[in-house]
Amino acid sequence: MAEDDPERRALDLWEEGTKTLLSGDVEGAIELFTKSLEVRPTAEAYTFRGWAFSHQGDYERAIEECRKAIATDPTFGNPYNDIGSYLVTLGRPDEAVTWFLKAKRAPRYEPRHFPYLNLGRLFYERGRFIEAMDEFEKARELNPGDPVASEYLERLRMKIN
Repeated sequence: MAEDDPERRALDLWEEGTKTLLSGDVEGAIELFTKSLEVRPTAEAYTFRGWAFSHQGDYERAIEECRKAIATDPTFGNPYNDIGSYLVTLGRPDEAVTWFLKAKRAPRYEPRHFPYLNLGRLFYERGRFIEAMDEFEKARELNPGDPVASEYLERLRMKIN
């Protein structure tokens, strides 16, 4: 029974919070992630609570949550990528690069191709087309047929040729 197992209870609350967030109930999701963290702090619950705060436009608070996630489990890659994404949104792309690189090196990360896509887009926007192509090719290698990577690779091939 999940009530007798704090780890299971925290995971159940995190999963419920994720479903709630995906259904559009941001406040409800934040409550569930907070309850999960009260049962047992996990990198996942901090990261996803940060994601919920980002849905409210509170990117600084989202970054704080990701930093807590990293402190809880530095092997979990999602918060590194999320920090990078939030920094791009905040207009601080130079700071974001380091976070995407850390996400790429994280041992535990799904979907592993996201930081490659994000770094590829950043390089593309800066006109660093060869580096962008490398990132998108790696993203497609990790997630064959990825539509974002495929679209950018097509654009890049047209620009380079």
